[in-house]
This record gives sequence, C-alpha cells and structure tokens, in this order.
Amino acid sequence: MRKIYLLAFIVLTSAIAKAQDAPANYTAAADKFKQFYNGNQPDSIFNMFSPEMKASLPLDKFKPTTIQLKSQLGALVSTDFVKYNQPLAVYKATFDNAVFLLNISLNGQGKMTGLLLSPYVEEAKTIALDASLKETPILLKTFSGSISGTLTTPVNVNGKIPVVLIIAGSGPTDRDGNSPKLGLNGNTYKMLANELGKNGIATVRYDKRLVGQSVSTTKEKQLRFEDYVDDAVGLINQLSSDERFSKVIVLGHSEGSLVGLLAIRDQPVNAFISVAGAGRRADQIVTEQVKSMPQYLQDNFKVMLDSLKRGKFTDNIDPKLYAIARPDIQPYLLSWFRYDPAKEMKKVKIPVLILQGTTDIQVPVTDAELLKKAKSEATLVIIQGMNHVLKEAPADRNQNIATYNKPDLPLKPELVSGIVNFVKGLK
Repeated sequence: MRKIYLLAFIVLTSAIAKAQDAPANYTAAADKFKQFYNGNQPDSIFNMFSPEMKASLPLDKFKPTTIQLKSQLGALVSTDFVKYNQPLAVYKATFDNAVFLLNISLNGQGKMTGLLLSPYVEEAKTIALDASLKETPILLKTFSGSISGTLTTPVNVNGKIPVVLIIAGSGPTDRDGNSPKLGLNGNTYKMLANELGKNGIATVRYDKRLVGQSVSTTKEKQLRFEDYVDDAVGLINQLSSDERFSKVIVLGHSEGSLVGLLAIRDQPVNAFISVAGAGRRADQIVTEQVKSMPQYLQDNFKVMLDSLKRGKFTDNIDPKLYAIARPDIQPYLLSWFRYDPAKEMKKVKIPVLILQGTTDIQVPVTDAELLKKAKSEATLVIIQGMNHVLKEAPADRNQNIATYNKPDLPLKPELVSGIVNFVKGLK
C-alpha cells in the first residue's frame, strides 16, 4: 500500500558548492523543526518558510500533510548531521517508525526555501552472493500484469532439492526485504536466500504487486488481500511443476504469514513456515495500535471500523488516521480484516514451523503461541533477542528500529538453523 511521506517541496535557486560542516543557522533550523514537529505545531514550522516557500505550499495544504506524516512516522527522535552542500544541509532523521533524510535549505535571511524527507539508505557493503550459489530471474504472468522474482540455487546440484517460497511482510516491500518508502533497508530476504542456499535449499523471493519490477494495472483503491494470495498461489504452482525441486515449502513473514496460510490451501505444498506471523485478526492488532492515540482518534477509527464491518466505507476520516485508514485503502482493509490467522492455521494439513523473536516490537510472542495452540502438532521455536526483521536487537524501541536500516547486520543464526533443520527433516 502506497504511503505519502513528502513533507514539503524543495525550492532551490543557488548552485550546489563544495561540501562543508553544518552552519549554526541550519542546526538551529533543524532543532526548531524537531521541536515544532513533536509539539504538533505545523503553523510554527510554516512560519519558518520563506515567502516563496509559503506561496508554493500554502498552510492549508502543508498542515494536513504534516499531521498525516506525524501519524505515520511518530515522533522525531533525533536529527544527526550528514552533510552540507550550500545551500542544502542534510540530516539523518530518526522517527519512532522509520528513518529518513531531512533536507533543509535556507535563504540569506535564515528562512526555509526547501524542506523535504527522502529515503535514507545506510552506506554498506553490497551483500555478495556466495560463490556456491547462482541467481536467475523468475516471472509469473497474472491477469493484471506480472510478478518479478529471483530464484537462488546451489551451483553444483546432484538431484532434486527443496525450494522455499518467501512471502514478504506488509507495506511496499521488495524481494530483498527492503522498502525505501518506509526507511527499511535490512536485506532480510536476500540474506535468508543466501544462507539457505549454502545449506542446499533453493529459494524464490519476489517483489510484491505494485512494488519494484512487479508490474500491475491494479490501483491502490482496487487492491485486495486476495491479490497477494493469488500471486503466491501462482508461484506455488510454477515451482511445483519444476522438475528441479523435490519439495515446495512456503515461508510467510509478518503479514506474509497470513498470505501463505491462505495460499497453501488445496495446493501442492509440502510444508509451511510462519515467521513473525500474527495470531489474531488484523483489525484487532490495528485497534490495539490505535489505543496509543488520543481518544478522539480512537473514536474516529472505531466509527470507521464499525462501518467497514457492515461493508460501508468512510470518506470523512481524520487526517491523522490516513496512514492506516484512508479511504483508498479501506477496501483492502475490509478484505484483510475478515481473516483469522488462528482459524486458518487449524485448517493446515501439512507440517508447520512457527518462528518468533522475543524482541519483536510489532508482533509479540503471544501471537506465535496462538498459532501453536491452533495447530498443536506444529513446531514452535522462540528465538531470544530476535526482532521483526529477524536480526539481533535489544528491547529498547529506538535501538530496535535502528536495526531495520542495517543491511550488513546478519540474521539471527537460530533462525537459519531452525529453518534448515525443519526443511531437511521433512519426509
């Protein structure tokens, strides 16, 4: 689902010169922006604009955009200086829910002529494919376009090998497990493909519909949860008919766990792996998240949710709720909220592995326990110190979120060994 993170338009008239240290007036502007943003004072931020900036982005447009931004990203935790190329200073802006680059330009009077959030990508070594592996493109044709993915296999293969289909989590996530729009750059799925490949297990990871190289005529308002399920089913059938593979295992991460649970029904799949998957309906989880908001927003969300359960959409939604309940995504929410992961897990007839980390700030261990309760014979593995992006992380929220943007940070070894042992133990 597409989200809007544009804060303001850049209006630059000066040439970019040699990089320098941040001037004091830029540091002061960044500090004031943080103060006003966290204090819910968009009018005060607007007063920092130059006349040209105010003309290009009037208050009646800037204010609701900023309110929506706050509801999506949360509080601004820190602004760390990155570089200064006159007249533009760039700061690493760490929010509660994501990390971005904050770009600020000032005129001679210290007024803002540009203010923009852009994706933050930490500079890191490219994760090299292990020499024992090879990658080849895979393409699935759909009614509305095509799904583009990557097949990773060991180079020297004797006979058939198992293949794991990796289904991504929520948001505009690509085949590697990254989402620049959300400030997510962990390379989680690419790392997983590398590690499983080294253990003789092939993988397919793919760009979700409307993401990366996957092409679709589907618009945001037309998107349904079942579209993701259909894409996974298509890939399952494609892999099951491939003579190179002995078994097809579906692995769903986060929201992808529910997608996988629905996709494996009556399909030629040998096993299912849920990684950080919810055990409750999504409407219950979102309602729980909304409880941290002011009461009037909780009430507004409840009205929308009650209408949604009756099949009616709500156009008049508070801007602060746009990230999770704007009109264009309400049809998707309706299709998503109707499914109960625990009930779907009860229907599974094949071997199941449930993996969950103890420092996951998005999905608690209790959700994994609900899935286990629904299928008592499933294997449940709780991994100490693993977070939602499947890496070592402390419980502290800010430090935990920081790992979402560390592409060099390895996966938790227990995750890899748990999957390898499960797959190799299948009969």
